Amino acid sequence: MRKGLIHGVLAVLAAGALAACSPGGGTAGPTPTGTASSGTPSASAPPSTPATPTVPPDVETTQPAPSPPLESPLGTVPGQGNAELAIVVTPSDTESAINYTLVCQDGVPASESKHPTAEAACTALKNQPSILNPPGRSTDRACTQQYGGPQRAMVTGIVDGTPVEANFARTDGCEIAAWNAAGDVLGPTGGAL
Repeated sequence: MRKGLIHGVLAVLAAGALAACSPGGGTAGPTPTGTASSGTPSASAPPSTPATPTVPPDVETTQPAPSPPLESPLGTVPGQGNAELAIVVTPSDTESAINYTLVCQDGVPASESKHPTAEAACTALKNQPSILNPPGRSTDRACTQQYGGPQRAMVTGIVDGTPVEANFARTDGCEIAAWNAAGDVLGPTGGAL
């Protein structure tokens, strides 16, 4: 009897292992419980449970994928508000570039600043110094293909002791978002014309 019970348990376990390894993950049907392959009752055979359905990886769902996090070496926490920047904004290919100098000390514009909205620019840099370090182009980041205008900008200098060299444009959704985030620093020609 003991030998028959052991054979029965082994047969049930083998059938379960084969079902789990087969295509479909063992969802072909339940394994009978309480009997072994020899037809004798098995007291220790576990009851079968229905397989949990899974969604294949190539099936679309109704929820959009989460946006990738924005990464920046300066972080997104408030900074000290100290900056020395040269800002060059080119409104279009046919217009001359506009040059600004922005110097901030503790989030307040210094007297040598030559920027039309220096107070707003210094406040923006103190609140979020990472706005001048937009995330780089990544192959896994989707950007809307919209055109925001011909404007270009280049910002060089130092923010809170960290060197900055950033280029901005408005040629797609990701670049427009980065431009808008840095809009106070780029100045009034920073918006769409």
